[in-house]
Amino acid sequence: MEATNAEETHLRHVEKDVLIPKKMREKAKELCADKVEAFSHCCKESGFFMVFKCREENAALKECLTRHYQDPAFFEECKQEYIREKLEFERTGIPAKNTKQKLPTSM
Repeated sequence: MEATNAEETHLRHVEKDVLIPKKMREKAKELCADKVEAFSHCCKESGFFMVFKCREENAALKECLTRHYQDPAFFEECKQEYIREKLEFERTGIPAKNTKQKLPTSM
């Protein structure tokens, strides 16, 4: 019995509580790339004293990530993307990570 519709797809506990939140973290990092970059730069510049010197950057990064984590629309977007990838994998047998890789160029 194959699911033909994303709404009919049953998600297991691990998918809801682990895999979709993982996708949310990855996408949120991309959406907050400027904050991630600012925090990383501050940490590299500050060395051991980053705990004290990078509080502002850390707070801005946490706020940006938390805003996305708590957004129900963002969760639904990531869930639908996960379901599409799952259905595509069931159809082709090729994991989503492999489908996004570029083909090798011939010389």
